[in-house]
Amino acid sequence: MLGSTHGSLTTTLAPARVVACGEPGAPAVHGRAEEHDPDVGGRPLYAPVPDLDRFFRPESVAVVGASDSEGRPNTGITRQLMAWAERVGARLHPVHPTRETVFGLPCARTVTELPETVDLAVLLVADPLPVIEQLGETKTPFAVAFASGFAETGESGAEAQARLAEAVRRSGLRLLGPNTNLNAFEHFRDDLEGPAVALITQSGHQGRPVFAMQELGVRLSHWAPTGNEADLDTADFLSYFAGRPEVGAVAAYVEGLKDGRGFLLAADRAARNKVPVVAVKVGRTETGARTAASHTGKLTGADATVDAAMRQFGVIRVDGLDELQDTSALLARARPPLAEGVAVYSISGGTGAHFADLATASGLRLPTLGGEKQAELHQWIPDYLNVSNPVDSGGHPVGDWRGRKIIDAILADPDVGVLICPITGPFPPMSDKLARDLVEAAEETDKLVCVVWGSPVGDEDAYRQTLLGSSRVATFRTFANCVTAVSAYLRHHRFVRDYRSPFDDAPRTPSPSAHKARGLLREGRQLSEHAGKQLLRAYGIRVPREQLVNSAAGAVRAAAQVGYPVVMKASAPQLAHKSELGLVKLNLTSASQVRDAYRELTDIAHDEGVELDGVLVCQMVRQGVEMVVGMTQDALFGPTVTVGLGGVLVEVLQDAAVRVPPFGEEQAHAMLDELRGRALLDGVRGMPAADTDALVETVLRVQRMALELGDDLAELDINPLVVLPRGQGAVALDALAVCR
Repeated sequence: MLGSTHGSLTTTLAPARVVACGEPGAPAVHGRAEEHDPDVGGRPLYAPVPDLDRFFRPESVAVVGASDSEGRPNTGITRQLMAWAERVGARLHPVHPTRETVFGLPCARTVTELPETVDLAVLLVADPLPVIEQLGETKTPFAVAFASGFAETGESGAEAQARLAEAVRRSGLRLLGPNTNLNAFEHFRDDLEGPAVALITQSGHQGRPVFAMQELGVRLSHWAPTGNEADLDTADFLSYFAGRPEVGAVAAYVEGLKDGRGFLLAADRAARNKVPVVAVKVGRTETGARTAASHTGKLTGADATVDAAMRQFGVIRVDGLDELQDTSALLARARPPLAEGVAVYSISGGTGAHFADLATASGLRLPTLGGEKQAELHQWIPDYLNVSNPVDSGGHPVGDWRGRKIIDAILADPDVGVLICPITGPFPPMSDKLARDLVEAAEETDKLVCVVWGSPVGDEDAYRQTLLGSSRVATFRTFANCVTAVSAYLRHHRFVRDYRSPFDDAPRTPSPSAHKARGLLREGRQLSEHAGKQLLRAYGIRVPREQLVNSAAGAVRAAAQVGYPVVMKASAPQLAHKSELGLVKLNLTSASQVRDAYRELTDIAHDEGVELDGVLVCQMVRQGVEMVVGMTQDALFGPTVTVGLGGVLVEVLQDAAVRVPPFGEEQAHAMLDELRGRALLDGVRGMPAADTDALVETVLRVQRMALELGDDLAELDINPLVVLPRGQGAVALDALAVCR
C-alpha cells in the first residue's frame, strides 16, 4: 500500500546518511591500524600477536620445584623437561629451596638466584603466585603453571585465579595455565615434511588423537594446552600460529572462550593469511539461560551465536575428535582446488551410490561427466556399468593397466577438482594395485585425491605402507569423515578466496544519528513503541506515518491525516506484546471506529494497570513479508544482530540467522540465505518478490546502531518489519527497545 521506495528512505526520514560498515560508500581503511585505533564502540579492530618464539623454542629454561627423588610426581616431569630441553637445545636450570643439585645439575634456591635470565619458567609448585612475583623482578618473559585448584573448582578458586592473573599483569610476563600440563613439551617428530597442524586444546587429553596423527604421517608443529587461560588464551595462540610459515592448519578443542572479540580477531588474522582453523567447541546443548523481553533475545541462544560467529570468520566447526583430526590434516596438506566438482570412483555400484548420497546430502557437487568422457571411460569399463559419476569399474579393470587409465581420465576432466575412491574392504591383490595407482596419480596431479579405507582391521600393507606413506593422498577410515573434510576443504578455499576483513571497514567515528539516538534512551528502561520508532527514525529506518494522541477527538483528526484504514495501538514504556493484551486494533476505516477503539484501548490499559503515554494512530500496511530484525547482547561477543521470519509466530517458527558486528553487505545477504523460509522473500504462490535490498539495508542500519549504542542498548526488536514488493522498501511496524 506504500508507494515510496527504500531509495528515498534516507532523505525523507534520516537526519543524515547512515553508512553501515561494509556498505558501499563506507570509507576504507588502508594499512594496519594500531591497537589504540578502536571501532566506534571502543572495541579493538586487530588481534595482538604475542611473540611466542621463545616460549616454544627457548634458549634457557628454569624448572621451579624440580626433583630427582624416585616416586615423586615432579621427578617424572623434571625428566621429561630435561629431555625436551635437550631436543630444542635449551639450557635447563633446576630450582628448589633445599637441594644443591637435581640429576647432577646445579640447583638454585629461588628464581632470583638463577645464573641467567631464562626465557621460560616451568612452575611445579602448588602456589605459583609468589614465584610469579619473583619472575617479574627477573624480567622472565614466559611461565607455565601446572597447579590446579583455581577457577575449575568454584568461587574460591576463581578468586585465587583472579589474584594470579593480576600478578601476571603486573609482572609483565605471559603465563600458560594454571591447570595445564606438559603437552607443549611433547616429542614432536622432525622427520615429517610438508605443512603442519598446530594444536590448541583446553583439555590436554582431548588433543591426543590429533597428536597421534604423527604416526599416520601428518606433521605436528606445536601443541598449546591452554588450561584455565588466566593469561595466554586460545586467541593468543591462534594469532601466533596464523603467522607461522610451517603451519598449514590450526586444530582447536575449545571448552569456553575467554574473550569473544579476541577470538574473532584471531580468526580474522587466520582468514587474512588463508590459514584454515578447525575447532571442536563443546556446549552445543547449552541453550544459554537469559531473560529477554524481545523476540530477538529468545531467538539467539548462546551456542547459536558461537556457531554463527565461527562460520562468519571462517572457523570450521566439527563435532568429533576424529573429525577434528581428519579435517585439519586434509586442510593442512591439500593444495587449493582447481575445480569444485567431486568425482566418486569405486569398484562397486552399491558403494558408489551410497557415497554419492552422503556427498550430495552434505552439499558436495557431483557433476555428470560428459558424453565424450563417458565414452573414453567405456574403453576400459564394460558398457553396462554406469560411468556418469559415480564411476563404477566393476572391479576387474583395477587389477591391470586399465586401472591407472581410468583414474587419469577422471582427473583430466576440467570440472573435477576432487577424486574420491571409497574402498569398503581389502581385496588383494587388486586393492593393492588400486592403492598404488591412486598414490602415483596423486603425485602427478594438483587435484585432490581421497581414499576411504573401510577395513576395520587397518593393518593391510595397501593401507599402512602405500596410502599412509603418501602425503599427497588424503586417507580416511569412514565415509562420513571424508565427506565432512572435503566439504570443509572446498568451503574454506571458497571463503578465503573472497575474504575481506570486516574490521578494515568498521566505523571509527560516530554518525550524527548516534547523538540524536542517545537522547531518546532511558537507562534501565524499556522504551514505548513511539520512542522506539523515533530511535529507528534516527538511523533512517522507515516507519509508517503515525501520530501519538491523548484523546478520542485527537485520534479522529490523526486518522484523517494519516489516511484510512488505520491501526491503533496503546503506547507505554515497559509494555511488550501488546496484541496479547488486546491493545492493538486493526483495519479501522471510519471516525466512529477510531473513537470506539480509543476508548476500548484506554479502558483495557486502565484495567491492566498500564500507564499510557498515549495511543498511536498508524498507517496500515497490508502487503509484504513479515520479518523480524533486531539486536541483543551476547555475554561473550557483545552486541549481535538477528534477522528472521517475523510476525505473531516468530517464536514458533524459530527461523533466524545471527551475526556479530562488524559485517558487510555480503554477510547480510548470506543471513537471508540461511533462513528456511527464504523462498517467501523470493515470492511464492503468485506473490511478488520482496525488496530484499531494503531488508539488507535495514539489517545494516541496525548493525550500525548496535556498534554505536551497544553499551547503552540491551535489546532492539523490530517485529514485524514488513518487506514490501521489490522496489518499494521495508517498513518497521513495531519497535521494542530496552536500555541497559
